[in-house]
Amino acid sequence: MINLKVQGSADYAEMREHELRQSRKVMVDGNLTANMETAEGGVSARVYSGGYWGFASTPSMGAKSRDQVLHQATDNAKAMGRFGKRRAMDLGDSAYCGEQQNHRSPPLSQKDSIEFMSAIDAHCKRHYPGLKSTTVALREESHRKSYSTTNGGSGLNTIDRAACYIVMTGEDQDGKPVELMEILSAKGSLADLDLSMARLEPLLETLHEHLQAKRYAVPVRGGEHSIVLSPELAGMLAHEAMGHPCEADLVLSGSATSQLVGQQVASDLITMVDFAHSYNGSELMIPVYADDEGSEAVDAVLIENGILRNFMTSRETAARLGIPSTGNARAYAFNDEPLVRMRNTAILPGSSELDDMIGGVEDGYYLMKTGNGQADSTTEFMFGIDLAYEIKNGKLGRAIRDTTVSGTAINMLKTVDAVSNDMFWSCSGYCGKKQPMVVSMGGPAIRARAHLGGE
Repeated sequence: MINLKVQGSADYAEMREHELRQSRKVMVDGNLTANMETAEGGVSARVYSGGYWGFASTPSMGAKSRDQVLHQATDNAKAMGRFGKRRAMDLGDSAYCGEQQNHRSPPLSQKDSIEFMSAIDAHCKRHYPGLKSTTVALREESHRKSYSTTNGGSGLNTIDRAACYIVMTGEDQDGKPVELMEILSAKGSLADLDLSMARLEPLLETLHEHLQAKRYAVPVRGGEHSIVLSPELAGMLAHEAMGHPCEADLVLSGSATSQLVGQQVASDLITMVDFAHSYNGSELMIPVYADDEGSEAVDAVLIENGILRNFMTSRETAARLGIPSTGNARAYAFNDEPLVRMRNTAILPGSSELDDMIGGVEDGYYLMKTGNGQADSTTEFMFGIDLAYEIKNGKLGRAIRDTTVSGTAINMLKTVDAVSNDMFWSCSGYCGKKQPMVVSMGGPAIRARAHLGGE
């Protein structure tokens, strides 16, 4: 553990030693096109003095480096004080002590990884000869963060995740490329992700069936429609469109949620939570027991039965809002300052069956996969839709061409009239907010109304 002692008039200080390791392999049509492993690490310190923060970092570890960055961070906080006096906030006394248990299996060997990728490529060539290309990618990421704070916090935080990406590419009737991707992700290493052919073969078959349907896709009718969002898309909506506006630093900057606590922002079928580390008694994909400020991480109930209840906070934002810290301050790399970031954000399951939700739509669309999404602090959002089907008289019809779904999350969530009883979790992507961040997101399917882009 780091022994942190601050000299002088600092009100609070924290220090973090952080090691990040990543690996990435890509195979395109049986050819290994990328095989990279990276490791970086260092130590950083933040000092709070006179209402100002000072931060410093160095890409090395050890006692000398710790002394160096602590001294520099203290000087930086003092330098900020030249801008004028500022009232210092009480940053609270939350101080978590403990070492996070590491349940990560040893990583797959180079040989095993390449043999797996080759097996997927060979399977696709053998069973789907009409494909124009097959891409398989493997990624692992591992974080080790030792921290110490002047109010008594100390410990070790770990994050490990792995993902497999499979992309099939074909051609539509006009000879233009169409592609679809299947992603599998899990906590731990690739050895913790079930990559057996027994599991993958039905997934590959389903992906190929969707790709064939997309080859003959029809244009979407632009405008507002009844839609069913798959669990994957509902998780993205929770994260992008409502999660970010509930981050306390954005709330203090004037996000749309800043004056809505206690008010209805969604249908009473919607409950949304940013979970710290566990759900239904099981550890989640990105477990956070203490954040990078050494605060104990607790669940943040953002929306409860349609009512906005709470925000995700750091020490300072919690003090400024006069609410407890939820332990959401996280930094991606050793030279990043902790920001208010999501952890495992999800809409909770309801009681409806997905088939019944689709069956209740006379004329609409089932949106299944997204390739990208963006939103802002007003809760306005736009997601690209890579896979979707018509719904006619309660049954799935033809696939539709790539489109967008957009709107204001608050208005859209108020139209939700059904939430499925299943749950999907993923930790395959990154959240971007000044720095990347590993997060997971989850949700059931939801039925609502939203705007689709047409020709």
